[in-house]
Amino acid sequence: MFERIKLKFGSAQGEEALDLNVTPITVFVGPNNSGKSKVLREIQYFCREGQLDARSVILEEAILRNVDKENFHEKLSHLEKEPSEHDSLPEGNIIVGNYQERIQITKKDLEQAIGQVNTGHFRQWFCQWFLRFNTLLLDGQGRMQLAREQNGGNLQSPPQNSLSALFRDDEKRKEVRRIVRDAFGLSFVIDPTDLGKLKVRLSETPPKNNMEERGVHAEAVVFHSKAKKIEDLSDGVKAFTGIVLELVAGDPMVLLIDEPEAFLHPSLSYKLGREVSVTSSSQNKNIFVSTHSANFIMGCVQSGVPINIVRLTYSQGSATARLLPDDKLLQLMRNPLLRSTGVVDGLFYEAVIVTESDADRAFYQEVNERLLRYSPTVGISNCLFINAQNKQTVHQIIKPLRELGIPAAAIVDIDVLKEGGQVWSNFLTGGFMPQISQAPLGTIRQSLKQRFTDLGIDMKRGGGISALPDEEREAAENLLNQLAEYGLFVVPNGELESWLKTLKATGHGPKWLIEIFEKMGENPDSLDYVKPEIGDVWAFIETIKDWTSSVTRKGIPAKI
Repeated sequence: MFERIKLKFGSAQGEEALDLNVTPITVFVGPNNSGKSKVLREIQYFCREGQLDARSVILEEAILRNVDKENFHEKLSHLEKEPSEHDSLPEGNIIVGNYQERIQITKKDLEQAIGQVNTGHFRQWFCQWFLRFNTLLLDGQGRMQLAREQNGGNLQSPPQNSLSALFRDDEKRKEVRRIVRDAFGLSFVIDPTDLGKLKVRLSETPPKNNMEERGVHAEAVVFHSKAKKIEDLSDGVKAFTGIVLELVAGDPMVLLIDEPEAFLHPSLSYKLGREVSVTSSSQNKNIFVSTHSANFIMGCVQSGVPINIVRLTYSQGSATARLLPDDKLLQLMRNPLLRSTGVVDGLFYEAVIVTESDADRAFYQEVNERLLRYSPTVGISNCLFINAQNKQTVHQIIKPLRELGIPAAAIVDIDVLKEGGQVWSNFLTGGFMPQISQAPLGTIRQSLKQRFTDLGIDMKRGGGISALPDEEREAAENLLNQLAEYGLFVVPNGELESWLKTLKATGHGPKWLIEIFEKMGENPDSLDYVKPEIGDVWAFIETIKDWTSSVTRKGIPAKI
């Protein structure tokens, strides 16, 4: 149905607005309150009215795909509804609509509209006569009701609901059964034995034939009595089954799904993403999804179906929209290091902080949580903390995240200054430091390293740059500040264990972490509980917050 949609903004301030060629499935991701659900409702409004909502804040333009006249009759079979016995249908009129609402229009007018779907009032006709009836929005509450009991209706009249339509269509019912069986190991069946009502059940064994499922004879009654009622199963089963049922039987041409992963186990989210993508492609549908599920996205991407994944953000009155390249997403999903650290989850946060080790991650995350509680303007909100295996692999995580437009900051110990050659180059390149700037910084790094050696100072455990003479300390501060401009943060006093020295924690790594956490306290009401103060690690996190929240931050490429 859709050929293109254009948003009101692009990947960064001053960049061109995102103009998207619509694929069978378009997935919107991003932090909370970034506009993911809002864009679905703006698309729904357009489908119903044939024009953008005057209050639209995300959509700038929507272009529908024209239908060739020679394909009109093929499309008409999806548009036209069978008259009921009570309908009076003048010559030249047809009935369009859905299970809840039907209207009469002239076939001639519809033919004009379907061939000029982007022209003035023809677009409004097309949307109001067709798209509004063939667009479905599924939100959290709506999807839970899709598999509920429904009236069977008169089998000699047009179906009145999706379950009634599915009951009559053996092939579509078989497809739903295949998907549900693959997900739960149970067979989807429709039980008609409560005469006049249709109920969804899941059976341990599939029906022997259509008669055993659709009949009301003794064998059918026994078969259905042994199957599980859908309402007795979990919310996840009901939600998954309902979405699949509506996708196949309801047969909407435009399906909008808000957070499909709600109530679903991660493996089910993956299966749903895969099935939704395949179905949308095979049946020429447009599906728009808002999600927080990395598993759902993996299912979509690995289905092999053409897909758009758009990351939306909104911070400090500035909105962005970035189309995420498939190859970059596949890198996140397939690379063992990235997959094991949960990097894909970064799509749903405003910022990601990458540390050298798990001990670093745990400490900085705890510091940030205390800042958010007691100094919320200083802490980094909606932030994901993850760890690499060492400083040499930090760049492997921040670089692909930044390529997706995600502000991923790196925290490393000061001994990164010892690392020359490829390690240092990778660190700067991973932060998208311009190549022309890297050479002079490398020279300064080498000079500082030599100065530490000449003075006999252990840069990690001997106080970091504070142990240098004034001139060298100023040079080191300048270097660290330049790195910080690109989201590359170096612990100035040496290493993780240099923070909160007043607590006198000893040891290194995990041993130090356990002791420092004990000394920081766990009960906020205790007098010994450590709360944020001026300086120290609290100020260090604040500098990171300044970079992650800045709309003009350096180190995030506008385009890849």
